[in-house]
Amino acid sequence: MPEVESLPAIAGPATIQPPPSVAEIWRRPLPHLAHRTATRFVCRSLLTLYRRRFLDFTGAHHVLADRDPFVLALNHSQRPEAILVPAWLCFLRGGRMVHFMADWNFQLIPGVAWIIRLHDPIHVIRKEARPRFLNRLKSRYRHLDPPFVEARRRLDAGRSVGVFPEGTVNRHPDQLLRGQSGAARLALESGVPVVPCGIQFPGHAGGGPIGDTEPFGVRFGPPIRSGTSAPANAAEVATLHAQIMGAISTLSGKEWQPDARRTKYAFSTT
Repeated sequence: MPEVESLPAIAGPATIQPPPSVAEIWRRPLPHLAHRTATRFVCRSLLTLYRRRFLDFTGAHHVLADRDPFVLALNHSQRPEAILVPAWLCFLRGGRMVHFMADWNFQLIPGVAWIIRLHDPIHVIRKEARPRFLNRLKSRYRHLDPPFVEARRRLDAGRSVGVFPEGTVNRHPDQLLRGQSGAARLALESGVPVVPCGIQFPGHAGGGPIGDTEPFGVRFGPPIRSGTSAPANAAEVATLHAQIMGAISTLSGKEWQPDARRTKYAFSTT
């Protein structure tokens, strides 16, 4: 079985950092977007408009562009993360994208679809749209390669990929879902490290669901090296998946229960 261990930490800031100022957002060069004016503008605009939604960051040196390629694995507690975190990573990395897996049905939302396409996502067409009659539009995406194949292609080309292993928005403030093991298999078969990331909501009060407007902090952990095993067997994937989810649990402050079979948490309305 491939060795699973943490890579040596990169020299860099380990303290909690505040979000960039508005002046820095508009002045910092984004050389990897030199010929993509619209993407630069949208990235800077999103960070300006939603700057107060980012509380702070820790361990950002683990995801700088010179660390590519890697698989970034994050917990997923609210919908805006899917746009705001990629935008911040783009800014931090000088305009070099982390290509996130994104459900195809986000392409049906006016405005949001355009923003997501600017970040060149990897489309996942497994889920059903709501209302159901919109599923007839799935045919527009069926010509695409499976997301695992496309993610492997990006990693082989030296690009980094972002994955939410929980597979859905999990609004529970204290517990992680069991998660899907695709990030582990992708890392094993590509031979790239996994960077775990925990998104925290320190201002959340009570045991109710996390809302879409709550500010959050982002915690990047040291990369996890998995070795190379193509194709990876089930035991190797399970071992690495457990380490990834354990790291996300520590970074997010949520408890991971590997034996839980649920795919979502229900909250009482009374």
